[in-house]
Amino acid sequence: MNPSTAQATVVVDELVRNDVRHVVVCPGSRNAAIAMALHEAAEAGRLTMHVRIDERSAGFLALGLSKASGRPAAVACTSGTAVANLHPAVLEAYHSGVGMLLLTADRPPELHGTGANQTIDQRGLFGPAALAVEFPVAERRGGQNQVWRGLVCRAVAQAEAGRPVQVNMPFREPLVPTFEPRWPEPLDGRPDGLRWTTSAAPVTMAGSRVDFPLPARTLMVVGSGRDDRARAAAAVAASAGWPAVAEPVGQAAALAGGASVLRCGALLLAAGELPESLRPEAVVVVGRPTLSRGVRGLMGRAPVYGIGDHPQWTDPQYVATHVRGWLDLDDMSHVDGIDQDWLPAWRHADAAAATAVEKLLGEQEWPTGLRIAAEVLDALPSGAALFLGSSNPVRDVDLVAEPRSDVAIHANRGVAGIDGNVSTAAGMALATERPAYALIGDLTLLHDLNGLLVGPPEQRPDLTVVVHNDDGGGIFTLLEQGAAEYQPTFERVFGTPHGADLASLCRGYHVAHTLAATPDELRRALAPGRGLRVVEVRSNRALLRDLHARLRATVADAALR
Repeated sequence: MNPSTAQATVVVDELVRNDVRHVVVCPGSRNAAIAMALHEAAEAGRLTMHVRIDERSAGFLALGLSKASGRPAAVACTSGTAVANLHPAVLEAYHSGVGMLLLTADRPPELHGTGANQTIDQRGLFGPAALAVEFPVAERRGGQNQVWRGLVCRAVAQAEAGRPVQVNMPFREPLVPTFEPRWPEPLDGRPDGLRWTTSAAPVTMAGSRVDFPLPARTLMVVGSGRDDRARAAAAVAASAGWPAVAEPVGQAAALAGGASVLRCGALLLAAGELPESLRPEAVVVVGRPTLSRGVRGLMGRAPVYGIGDHPQWTDPQYVATHVRGWLDLDDMSHVDGIDQDWLPAWRHADAAAATAVEKLLGEQEWPTGLRIAAEVLDALPSGAALFLGSSNPVRDVDLVAEPRSDVAIHANRGVAGIDGNVSTAAGMALATERPAYALIGDLTLLHDLNGLLVGPPEQRPDLTVVVHNDDGGGIFTLLEQGAAEYQPTFERVFGTPHGADLASLCRGYHVAHTLAATPDELRRALAPGRGLRVVEVRSNRALLRDLHARLRATVADAALR
């Protein structure tokens, strides 16, 4: 056994012992030893291996696997720019608090600075977004088995704490198994399949609890973040009689905690000045809200109390009065009474807004992004998993869809890019036994088209991808640059029409494609099925800005006056 093969064999064995269940492998030369060891483990049923030819998509696939499984997944690649292509997924994982492992093969030290092919300084390439675990170059000598295993345990422990970890492994040739003398020491792990080193999970709650008064007229906002934190805080909202505005990724946890989650909460906050009966005396922000300008505007008009990760709390406007790491029913003594009129007032406004929204959307020619969002979420089977694209789809669901406790919603809200969304959704689907769906825009699909590329030997996700195709960047229509005075610039620079034939692209990737031209066709296309499918719905984004303006005005008239 040569040194590269010995090290790779030990690393893979220890990953399995550390309960790393999914590994995504990208083809390459310098990572041959680790790829072959992973293949052997997969053939033995010790882990599940997924092969992808595009490192950027592979990184996001690993991210989706990590999100949905609750365990760090790994992605393995060769040296050079292959490693750099993992960076977008690493940034999303870091800012989302999702642990994943990056098994990056490297050239040995003697090749650095020599002009050797595919050789860059990839140590610490991801900066603060990934912790670095550096392996020594394997040598034919004793005393290395415990080093390799110990380093794997350190890497997995960090990933289990919610951090991306780069495991950088320089390999010398030969990179494939060869017939060489017996290795000078046993390469066994601990007996009974145990980890080489066990470690306790970090404690994040102690000393960071609420220790200040919470007014009776408090509004809770739930964003992305840890589900256990959201459930615990939601139980306080339920007991204290506080309404909750929950972004899609936080809705299931908030509902599980018993909170009264408003269907049109984001719309109510964006529609105009709140009447006196709805003005909160404080806003408790749980996790990281990123979607609504209405929520951001509210935070400047009432004291803000953050419940989130400390010390990197979410407060981009610098308005937070207090930030703590945890809030649960043990903190009810800090709640300053219950206002019996507070929650009913919000429920009444929410019901009025929902009625007005349904009437307005029902009067529009089908489809609109808002109706697609509401109808997709309504049509999903109980127990489904849904990934929402980072542009308009997640916002459309936030604005008008009925919250559901029986649908697990995922989205890349760490840095909210549209890159890698298809692959993240595919990873979600592969890591769950739930019926899996994604709702994304056309540019999001085109940006990660390789997420549809699954080779014949590979496990195909059971995933239905609904693509709202408005031929360009619909979200920019709703921003400042979408105003009438910027129209000479808008269409080419921001609208970016592409005219892509999605059906032909899907056919080239051997992916089933359906064009849904009516609500009934859309609902039928969402019936649970096997394999990877794309359902396209086409709309006209030229109508988008006016519809959203009328939506806000309608809600203001119905619920705020």
